[in-house]
Amino acid sequence: MVKKILLLFSLVFLLVECTQQQDSEKPFNIILVIGDGAGLTQISAGMYANGNSLAVEEFEFVGLSKTHAADALVTDSAASGTAMACGVKTNNGAIGVTPEGIAQKSILEVCQEKGYATALLATSSIVHATPASFYAKVPSRRQYEDIALQLREHSVDIFVGGGKKYFVQREDERNLMDEMGDYAFVHDLNAFEKTNQQKIAFLTYDEEPPKLTDNRVPALEHVVSLSLQKLAARNQPFFMMIEGSQIDWGGHANDLDYVISEYQEFNRTLEKVLAFAKKEGNTLVVVTADHETGGLAILDGNLKENVVKGGFTTKSHSATMVPVFSFGPHAKHFKGIYENTAIFDKMAALVEKQNL
Repeated sequence: MVKKILLLFSLVFLLVECTQQQDSEKPFNIILVIGDGAGLTQISAGMYANGNSLAVEEFEFVGLSKTHAADALVTDSAASGTAMACGVKTNNGAIGVTPEGIAQKSILEVCQEKGYATALLATSSIVHATPASFYAKVPSRRQYEDIALQLREHSVDIFVGGGKKYFVQREDERNLMDEMGDYAFVHDLNAFEKTNQQKIAFLTYDEEPPKLTDNRVPALEHVVSLSLQKLAARNQPFFMMIEGSQIDWGGHANDLDYVISEYQEFNRTLEKVLAFAKKEGNTLVVVTADHETGGLAILDGNLKENVVKGGFTTKSHSATMVPVFSFGPHAKHFKGIYENTAIFDKMAALVEKQNL
């Protein structure tokens, strides 16, 4: 009798183990959300100015990422974007390549090879350093026309950001929008919502979009919500990178109000992403920053009035570690302290295990 009970328990254990293994191999979505320049102090300022509450408080695990570049302790967005997108430390200014100039496969491309749909959404131009790190391979982040050409030659399903002039007002006189006939180029949020085309491009401004307080449209949370709806309707998993780009620009300007307003939009976007992930149940969300900007310190304020006062120590970046928040399937892998390249390594390892 005892042997039969032990055998039964063994069979149950094996069944549970096999089920867990099968679950771990099921396709799941990945949403990587980057608050450019959003170190712990920027997050804290956004929280205190937002009724002492943020969406990241609902995330399951927290880690810390080391942001240095290959050639400098203080990174720029190109090197840090490349580290997270491609898993290599490179020199400041380089995108998608090693310090020796060797092109690297990005997590977006790893996902594409596995049958994922893909999306890149930013409040900067789409050829700016961070979004470009997921599709371009150039020695200098300033090669905007080359970066735009590489996006034209890529196959990202949905992309949203500024920088239209690099597609249509080029030195080579090419009109890349005309060449990208498989894309629906939309001009406002209403058209973005209505199009049923598989590939969608929304070049929001000719150059860099303005700050939110200067009436930037569309709101990031609205673009993200619609993109999530469109991707969820497809019969395939997806990878999405979302960047709240201008938190960084507020830091460079040493303008705390600028930082906070951009972080609050970023937080509203995270609320949409988190609600989607909770509803779908098969979406890994990773939220981090490429670096901290401004060396911000909170010096005073008033919680009851949502007032934050602070000071900056630099108009550039700093080398402080930045938080990594994770939620959803396999979120536990993102806890701990590690190099920013590990964000790519962890995502890529999980994607490679999936059965599509």
